[in-house]
Amino acid sequence: MSDLMISRTTARRFILGRQGLWPGRRWQGLSGTAQALRISEGVQIDPLVVIARNHDLTLHSRVIDYQPEHLDQLLYRDRLFFDYGGTIFIYPLDELPYWRVAMQRKGLEPRWARFAQQRPDLIKEVKTALRQRGPLGNRDFTGRAYGDNYRSGKDSGIALYYLWLTGELMTHHRRNFDRVFDFHQNIVTDGLNRKATVAQAEDFFARKALAFKGLSTARSFGNSLWGFCERRISLDEAQQRLKKMMRAGEVAALEVEGWKEPLYALAQDLPVLTTLEAGKAPAEWKPLDTTTEDEAVFLAPLDIVSARGRAKVWFDFDYIWEVYKPAHLRRWGYYTLPILYGDRLVARFDPKLDRTTNTLLINGLWLETPALAEDPQFISALTRGLLRFKQFLNAQSIDLSPVKTAKAEVKLARKLKGISGQ
Repeated sequence: MSDLMISRTTARRFILGRQGLWPGRRWQGLSGTAQALRISEGVQIDPLVVIARNHDLTLHSRVIDYQPEHLDQLLYRDRLFFDYGGTIFIYPLDELPYWRVAMQRKGLEPRWARFAQQRPDLIKEVKTALRQRGPLGNRDFTGRAYGDNYRSGKDSGIALYYLWLTGELMTHHRRNFDRVFDFHQNIVTDGLNRKATVAQAEDFFARKALAFKGLSTARSFGNSLWGFCERRISLDEAQQRLKKMMRAGEVAALEVEGWKEPLYALAQDLPVLTTLEAGKAPAEWKPLDTTTEDEAVFLAPLDIVSARGRAKVWFDFDYIWEVYKPAHLRRWGYYTLPILYGDRLVARFDPKLDRTTNTLLINGLWLETPALAEDPQFISALTRGLLRFKQFLNAQSIDLSPVKTAKAEVKLARKLKGISGQ
């Protein structure tokens, strides 16, 4: 039996709003960046910088006046957050005791246990260098070639990664985006250097998995929990844990329009869902500036709202990040981003920052509905979004001339040409 029936529109708005993307940006500056990081439950780090890095694009879409310096300060000077994981995310530092359980499990994985068993002298050598010379990165070691491993081409680099993955080291700072490591005791206060019990950690990660996605099926919940706690979670175990959390009043089951199976959310979110179902936006979600009806927002390629197939599920929007596809196999472009307008993903575009001329190039634009090219409200919203994007990137101009995808898109690009020098 469900606790609440909701429409797909409510579900979509909840997923967006839970992540700070609807009805508009509600955070600002350094303090707002901290709020966005905490409420989002995790922001994925990626090194590619075609236009800006994924984590910076993620925060730009949520925080007014966001700048990458804000994230550096919160991570490496204020020490309020840390980065971790095989797929690297940013998490609040006060979660560290729970992550210690995941880190310990990483060390027990066969490949890492085998590495530690086979290379104890190398690990000791790297740790000695860190004690003697202070925080060090991969480039500070000569190292020896270590096969074909994308983590590092040197054995010393693999040792650093192993010590970081298992929690003995943490990221002290970044040098040209390369991590520089130090022992966790030198970075974290004693109160956070403890390790939670397995039960405490798995209970914590269960709640985090639900908060991260907003709405989850039992299978989706189990997969997220598996990723967080570094232990295989079967569908049956996921279902049993959800039932236990429902009995404890922590989780609510929802019936969503068009879905054959129940979806689950944290019970604490029921008041927000009820407000949304009534056609209203929660007071705590009030934007500080424009709404997504007034100004289009560009989602990062790895944003949890639209990545991993969720764009199709919740927005009926095809989206694939094609950076690793050969050019002739790409459907859209190299670094294509979804465009959020209102509570829908309505278009995608392929931006690139030409750093020699400081120009924001729009290499492609694809509308879901050609009629948008004639919609003055959408044109205004897209214009405002592009101008804010340009300001964030410190670009001097916008060049839409490469847009030649289809008649409607070319027509729209012509209408937008007036913003090029603004």
